[in-house]
Amino acid sequence: VNSSTTKQWYQRRVAITAGRQVPVQKSPRFYPTEDVKRPLTNRRKVKPTKLRSSIKPGTVLILLAGAHRGKRVIFLKQLPSGLLLVTGPYKINGVPLRRVDQAYVIATSTVVEIPAIANDKLTDAMFKRKAKPTKNEREMFIENTSEEPKISAERIALQKEVDAVVVPAVKKVEMLPSYLRSKFTLTKGQFPHQLKF
Repeated sequence: VNSSTTKQWYQRRVAITAGRQVPVQKSPRFYPTEDVKRPLTNRRKVKPTKLRSSIKPGTVLILLAGAHRGKRVIFLKQLPSGLLLVTGPYKINGVPLRRVDQAYVIATSTVVEIPAIANDKLTDAMFKRKAKPTKNEREMFIENTSEEPKISAERIALQKEVDAVVVPAVKKVEMLPSYLRSKFTLTKGQFPHQLKF
């Protein structure tokens, strides 16, 4: 073989492989019999929950789920988590400060003019519960002597502070206290989507 021909072939080969990227780690010769699950890349950005146009501070809402379902409450504000902060008020219908998802409420046309409540404690952190202690194998068979979780004095004071602002505003409107005390019910032949609230 001519040496000049070999040299030309080698130069051509170097020119072709110059831009090629050689993998540092070679792929395995054999593939696993089962597919290995890999997490998908999530490029979704967390956006704040959009509040319904029918819900404004002071709007009377009807709760559709939870321990107080069927009761009417007053909307105070939207929390950073996207949940709604509502109250009965507690002095009128026994509904304390609660967080509710807007999917589980019906907004009515009744709006109460309540002054702005300037309190930094009305946040999602206020509703955070303490973690329950884990039980050992021995403790599982011992009777549970721990007391039920009690409402903190700070929470009670906060409820009284909110009620002191909301209750006078409710009493200014005629028949509103009795309206908030009454439960929302449907009779035969009534459908929520056909009612005007």
